[in-house]
Amino acid sequence: MEFREEIVRSYFKAWINNERDVLKEIFSENIVYSECYGPEYNDIDIIQRWFEDWHNNGEVLAWDIKQFIHDENITVVEWYFKCVYKDNASEFDGVSIIDFDDNNRIISLKEFQSKFKHYYPYG
Repeated sequence: MEFREEIVRSYFKAWINNERDVLKEIFSENIVYSECYGPEYNDIDIIQRWFEDWHNNGEVLAWDIKQFIHDENITVVEWYFKCVYKDNASEFDGVSIIDFDDNNRIISLKEFQSKFKHYYPYG
């Protein structure tokens, strides 16, 4: 499980450091990636294109891991994300459900987000 955690850490770090070449080491050729706000990318070439386009307009300032949960080929990651994209700053908490193949490459990644600023309506 530690090996999978290192793969996820490498992926998050690639976004912070704009390291596109890492993607082919991490993802399978037929990766299916669902972002938390709707877009879906199918295929490593499309993901590399998205990664490059995104970095032409933005910068990831933080992508911090809070915890990992493992079950067979699936790893769940809870995280905090902060970026500037087209001069708009945003931050949110999130969860990724990541499915690995037998070669420890990511074949499916689904992101879900939560508002970063939480409030207590009854307290």
